[in-house]
Amino acid sequence: MSAPAAPSATPATPVYTIGFWLMCLSSLLFFMSFNMLLPELPDYLTRLGGAEYKGFIIALFTLTAGLSRPFSGKLADTVGRIPVMVFGSLVCFVCGFFYPFTATVAAFLGLRLLHGFSTGFKPTGTAAFIADIIPYARRGEAMGLLGVAGSLGMAGGPMLGSFLAEQFSLNTMFYCSSGLALLSLVVQGTMTETLPQAQRQRFSWSLLRLDWSEVLEPRVLKPALVTLLCLFPFGAVLTVIPDQSRLLGLTHGSKGLFYTCYTGASLVIRLLAGNASDKYGRVPVLIGSSALMAFALVIMALSTSVPLFLGSAILFGLATGLNSPTLYAWTVDLSHPERRGRAVATMYIALEAGIGLGALLAGWLYANEPARLPLVHGLSALMVLAALLYLLRHQRVSAPEVG
Repeated sequence: MSAPAAPSATPATPVYTIGFWLMCLSSLLFFMSFNMLLPELPDYLTRLGGAEYKGFIIALFTLTAGLSRPFSGKLADTVGRIPVMVFGSLVCFVCGFFYPFTATVAAFLGLRLLHGFSTGFKPTGTAAFIADIIPYARRGEAMGLLGVAGSLGMAGGPMLGSFLAEQFSLNTMFYCSSGLALLSLVVQGTMTETLPQAQRQRFSWSLLRLDWSEVLEPRVLKPALVTLLCLFPFGAVLTVIPDQSRLLGLTHGSKGLFYTCYTGASLVIRLLAGNASDKYGRVPVLIGSSALMAFALVIMALSTSVPLFLGSAILFGLATGLNSPTLYAWTVDLSHPERRGRAVATMYIALEAGIGLGALLAGWLYANEPARLPLVHGLSALMVLAALLYLLRHQRVSAPEVG
């Protein structure tokens, strides 16, 4: 009698499926779509006669994004992840197409307000989708890779937009922005919904009625607080770094060097150490990244030369590249699967609140006085130190938990 055949090994299911990589592609296209407009919109608004309203270009966009988060979170948990993402990309597609037809300042600002719905919906559905398909042990790494895709879109978008506007026309840029959003939408159409069938509902207007418990998810308030404090410096940096760059002699072709160094460092650390929080834990990595961020902001405040200034940009990028995917992963770890969309939305509300508060206070404190730049970075460092102290206390008094 022949010996029984050895059982065949069952092939392991790959962690990063085609659905994951398609989602990264969709995210890259989406972020490139609306970021490619940013360098040209101030001049476009000026030609419409609205130079004094330049501050509303970002403010209105962010306002709508923040207000729509609770709705996108609830819909992601009831209707589905993909419909929420599709709606966000669809808004981006429509708005990009209609910019050439805005002949008045009011029409332009109204379109910016509408455009904000895109980022209020698409990233919420994306993060919930990724959390559904990636196991806990690789979640930090996955969020880092997703962040790389988004960062590439944010970095490449402005360059592409300026090139199209200069070589062709503003209308060409607007239509290409719309086209990229459409491509993102098409990619999403190839994916399979990850929200469990038993949890899905048909959309009804009653789903847009929110209780307070549906605005903020209590289980993720810890990472949300850290997100708010650690994103405060980003809003401040966006506000004052252009002036600080000019004061240090970085003008014309070199005026964007800070952002180049920051983005490059952020991308490199995400690729090399995106799985750090999977190995060492969410809170320990956040402690290290927050300490590094505070140090970078102190260097930024003391920068009197270009090398020191760009060095602070690299340190700030490294800190952000570690901090961001870890906060995403910690949020998902603490969330209940049936309220994962709401949990992600809560984190995004904190993120936008931190950026908005940072930009607002930085503008007020700076007041176009170069001597006050160290005060702006000092305040940002204090915010991050507050997050660091909170994390140290959390680690000391809490029993080991998920994340």
